[in-house]
Amino acid sequence: MERFPLKSSAPKMGTTYQSVYKKGGSASNGRGAHSASEDDMVDITAGLNQAAGASVNTTPTSHGTFQLYEHSGRNSTASANWDAVIFSGMSGDDDIPGIGQYDDFHTIDWQRDIARDRMRHRYIVKKRQDSLWDLIKGAHDAWSGWVCVLLVGVCTGIVAGVIDIGASWMTDLKFGICPQAFWLNREQCCWSDTDTTFDTGNCSQWLTWPQVLGGAREGPGAYIISYLFYIVWALVFAALSASLVRMFAPYACGSGIPEIKTILSGFIIRGYLGKWTLIIKVVGLILSVSSGLSLGKEGPMVHIASCLGNILSYLFPKYGRNEAKKREILSAAAAAGVSVAFGAPIGGVLFSLEEVSYYFPLKTLWRSFFCALIAAFILRSINPFGNEHSVLFFVEYNKPWIFFELIPFVGLGIIGGCIATIFIKANIYWCRYRKYSKLGQYPVTEVLVVTLVTAVIAYPNPYTRMNTSELIYLLFNQCGISNSDPVCDYNRNFTDVNSAIEKAAAGPGVYRAIWLLVLALVLKLVMTIFTFGIKVPCGLFIPSLALGAIAGRIVGIGVEQLAYNYPKIWLFSGECSTGDDCITPGLYAMVGAAAVLGGVTRMTVSLVVIMFELTGGVRYIVPLMAAAMASKWVGDALGRQGIYDAHIALNGYPFLDSKDEFQHTSLAADVMQPKRNETLAVITQDSMTVDDVETLLKETEHNGYPVVVSKESQYLVGFVLRRDLNLAIANARRTMEGITGQTVVIFAGTTHQQLAPPPCLMLNRILDMAPITVTDQTPMETVVDMFRKLGLRQTLVTHNGRLLGVITKKDVLRHVKQMDNEDPSSVLFN
Repeated sequence: MERFPLKSSAPKMGTTYQSVYKKGGSASNGRGAHSASEDDMVDITAGLNQAAGASVNTTPTSHGTFQLYEHSGRNSTASANWDAVIFSGMSGDDDIPGIGQYDDFHTIDWQRDIARDRMRHRYIVKKRQDSLWDLIKGAHDAWSGWVCVLLVGVCTGIVAGVIDIGASWMTDLKFGICPQAFWLNREQCCWSDTDTTFDTGNCSQWLTWPQVLGGAREGPGAYIISYLFYIVWALVFAALSASLVRMFAPYACGSGIPEIKTILSGFIIRGYLGKWTLIIKVVGLILSVSSGLSLGKEGPMVHIASCLGNILSYLFPKYGRNEAKKREILSAAAAAGVSVAFGAPIGGVLFSLEEVSYYFPLKTLWRSFFCALIAAFILRSINPFGNEHSVLFFVEYNKPWIFFELIPFVGLGIIGGCIATIFIKANIYWCRYRKYSKLGQYPVTEVLVVTLVTAVIAYPNPYTRMNTSELIYLLFNQCGISNSDPVCDYNRNFTDVNSAIEKAAAGPGVYRAIWLLVLALVLKLVMTIFTFGIKVPCGLFIPSLALGAIAGRIVGIGVEQLAYNYPKIWLFSGECSTGDDCITPGLYAMVGAAAVLGGVTRMTVSLVVIMFELTGGVRYIVPLMAAAMASKWVGDALGRQGIYDAHIALNGYPFLDSKDEFQHTSLAADVMQPKRNETLAVITQDSMTVDDVETLLKETEHNGYPVVVSKESQYLVGFVLRRDLNLAIANARRTMEGITGQTVVIFAGTTHQQLAPPPCLMLNRILDMAPITVTDQTPMETVVDMFRKLGLRQTLVTHNGRLLGVITKKDVLRHVKQMDNEDPSSVLFN
């Protein structure tokens, strides 16, 4: 006889997250549930033993990951039977090992994990009143999140200090060595020197490689020896970095931010945030930055901090065992990564909020703020740069900007957007070619070729030879009495150190520097296109800042010379007629740097905050905002995606961007699987054997299966995950006697009397009886919103209560791609 659970005349019991019901004396419905008054409501208690010993009279119902056992009381002599709540993930003896975890390259179920944590929290709050030990455990649970982010901040600060010190020493090793103390870099070596001036950091204490070999410091022979040493050291560092990544941690390559974004959106990539990845990323990053490749260490710092967050979260089971909660720690860690990379704690928090995080409640905002603060404080204590500023490029401009300058600032934003679009399109084209050609089979060779070409071309040009961070600092700087670089070769006579810098005509050195900077811009753009994506740790922030700073400085020198030659024209509003220098080319470099970085990453708010924290130039927020907005608009007009989103799409990760809008008119019925004339793989609630279930698992590859009343009725009962099914059956075979292939598997419904063998296998523990469902006429716009805002893995499609099909995250992503005339097969994972 077919049962219709939807046509029950008795009122249903409303089981909620907040309470369970004490048994009343009213008539029960068909499932043993009783209607209850407010007086019958009691707080949740965890009667694990009672549930474990539940007899045939007990019918379990499930809500997500916990079960409420409703005792019918018909055969019970107890006067007060309480419902027991079993928590999956609590340390009960009857728990099935591995339930609640996820397989590699799968999406997490946000709703299930958050519900599990709420139930765990209520259990702890209830137990707090029982004993002093439970009270201490409750307090530990409450502060564990803060302790975890404190540890993440401390460790991130220490690791960042090690990276900064190691990279600066090994970078200078390409040029020479400090014989008195080989562990000192060039700047530290020269601190103890008695010379009052030294040219470009070469003091008598610091020996270049020609001097070490017994030659002269200057001359053609010395130049050739320095050139060869530069190339050899670069190749050694790059080869070491690429070999370590290939042998020990393939996930340590690249920037890591596209994968961190995907992981924070609820995707599992096992090993991506592991200890080996952390160690090799740190060592490989020092080596690859030192090799002189066109890359930065800021993006990888976010990956390194996230690795630390992941490893340290396992010290606190609240976060280590719950993937949704773990992502709160990872968001805070990402903020700490940017904080130590730039010395910009507030910018780091905003970067985590704007760019990488998917789920960012207010609680996570405060923890991210705290984590970024601790990391910045620890790095400041280590003081790797050896100065009083913890920021990377501290500048002091003493002139306010003129209103007219907004025009060139917006122009720089447009230039930055164009440079960024060229870079993104070319880099994605090259990465796609690498992925689908034989080039991808020789990663170390590719790294060595790119390093060799970069070193050979970079050395002759002083602006590409120097460390990229030094180049940016030089371009940001104001020309003063102490600047000896050709870019500051103006026809000025400095009579007083404290006097204002006067306007002056650009000397021959400035024009020569401009040509070298143009060459450096082209070279850095081309080399960064080929470098970003090779198999070494490589970031994008510093090369992007350098490209923009070069373009900005050139524009700034042009505007400055315009003001010198035509000081009285209306554009300058009389500001430039006093004789003082009213235009600051370094400010243009700063604005240009923000424009290119904004165009490449599509950051806006966090970018402006990072830039003024990076430089200390708070009064220039408006120019930075104007350039960042112009750059983003131009970038969005010329290409929809930033570099990170483009790499996510290239790798086929299942990332549903919450910033995109779905503007098509399709329905759930158009997207659901299976299509018409195909059969839907389902499990019945109480009529399939173990063999039937195992055959279904072998023949299909779905991540989960709807459970229905029967094959004929197709009325939906719940949803069970493939992983949980496999674990539960394997656990039953191992721990229970009499389980054979003919054992009937029961998920819900009337329990079979266990009189004659074989016994039944009760799997109600793993059944989700409250799956998210939509009807076949639900607009896909609503379905996509549900997937984004609820973090769903799948939703079931019904019609009049009968099951029609399933929509997974992969189906949604492929449908979005298809509607946007893109290749739907590029989405590779669930």
